Amino acid sequence: MDALLNKNNSGKEKRKSVKYFNPGNKNSYSDFCNSLSLLLANNNADTRDIVIICIGSDRATGDCLGPLVGNRLIKCGLPVSVYGTLDSPVHARNLSETLDKIHRYHYNPLIIAIDASLGNSRHVGYVTLGKGALKPGTGVEKDLPQVGDICITGIVNVSGMINQMLLQTTRLNLVMQLSDFIYNGLKGMFIY
Repeated sequence: MDALLNKNNSGKEKRKSVKYFNPGNKNSYSDFCNSLSLLLANNNADTRDIVIICIGSDRATGDCLGPLVGNRLIKCGLPVSVYGTLDSPVHARNLSETLDKIHRYHYNPLIIAIDASLGNSRHVGYVTLGKGALKPGTGVEKDLPQVGDICITGIVNVSGMINQMLLQTTRLNLVMQLSDFIYNGLKGMFIY
């Protein structure tokens, strides 16, 4: 679970603008791919090691979005590095270690961070895409490092008083639909 953040000129964190994509809308896939392509170009993707970090846990339905996407990306053989799968998830306990590993083994990495998120009821079932970092764990009140130059989230449930319980009761069908959309968008970007 995450919050999307940017730093303003004074170094303070502020909420950043993101684009919302409804996977049920027929134009959303091409809009997502076009927006992602622009973000990649603006971040000099052609001169950097592209790393996709799929954050989450397979122990809660609502939080397994990242590992589901990572699992599929690993199997399709994209020419990018992928961290976070169902077998080897990236979560609160190993996020810092994984980020250290990425910066140790990849030259000037362009990090695309993927995570599940909670949101308002009108955006449940949407995918977001934005420039800058996301802050994993915010939805469940964990203090984790910011991740990513580009961030993608799937809004899996509404934000509320019992966010941890919401993760446990999220419908797997919704998580699968969101993971399919994100996977297909990334696959379309990196398989030539």
